[in-house]
Amino acid sequence: MTSKLDRLKAVTVVVADTGDIETVRRLRPQDCTTNPTLLLKAVQSGNSADIVDEALAWGKGLKGNHEDIVARVADRLAVSFGAELARIVPGRVSTEVDADLSFDTEATVAKARALIADYADRGIGRERILIKIAATWEGIRAAEILQKEGIDTNLTLLFSLAQAAACADAGVFLISPFVGRILDWNLKNGGGPYTGETDPGVVSVRSIYAYYKRHGIGTVVMGASFRNLGEIEALAGCDRLTISPALIDELAASDGDLPRRLSPDDTAAAPDRLRLDEAAFRFALNEDAMATEKLAEGIRAFVKDLRSLRALIAERLG
Repeated sequence: MTSKLDRLKAVTVVVADTGDIETVRRLRPQDCTTNPTLLLKAVQSGNSADIVDEALAWGKGLKGNHEDIVARVADRLAVSFGAELARIVPGRVSTEVDADLSFDTEATVAKARALIADYADRGIGRERILIKIAATWEGIRAAEILQKEGIDTNLTLLFSLAQAAACADAGVFLISPFVGRILDWNLKNGGGPYTGETDPGVVSVRSIYAYYKRHGIGTVVMGASFRNLGEIEALAGCDRLTISPALIDELAASDGDLPRRLSPDDTAAAPDRLRLDEAAFRFALNEDAMATEKLAEGIRAFVKDLRSLRALIAERLG
């Protein structure tokens, strides 16, 4: 009997949403993606003590401001985990720029270049890496610069068509529109009940996918942040889906049909092409309470976990 995971893989590239090395070895996905939250969990678990110990030993040999050293060790950890993951998966590994740089284009570009240089020093080419950046106006502008330099980007914390349209205009390689967090917001604000077909997160990703396909936009659409199998099944056929290990296991254990729901030929309901300058982008985002709130909330959450990671590093450095 063919599992739903196998059926999904026939129409969509499945990406593991985890930074846990042993889990990636077990699942063997095409790509994997990490963020500060997943990296913090990986460090706290103790499963990759050798990587953590190496980064700490390297940090203890540095001279200079203690805060700067802690930040450099955090970056080294991110690349060390990414390098190990790149040896396992055949595709791409996403490595996130610090979320506290989400409103600083110049600093985001500098950080991305440094991460790519660190990967190169380890023999891992930029074609194996995606630099993950929050889909703020400043983040999108940074991605535009990086793409022109041949550094591919993954724009995350994306909740609206306005963000997706701006990313397309910037030539972004891949976007990660969120599903579950959109559902969370709508349920919290009195919406529902929803099915897989009416789930507002699913509806949002379908709209973005159709928009891209109608207008011949090459940016990859990778649905993210899932709460249940129904959301995943409703997006079968999306370019890529990044899925938690628990839900990947659930798909692997489930039998039955999983029909393709998204097709590049089904674009009849797609909106006309949007052209957004900074003022239009900010106004469109402001008009969308859900996207505004979830973007800000997501950045705050990633910054919180980044600070927790740095505090843990500082404590271990002594």
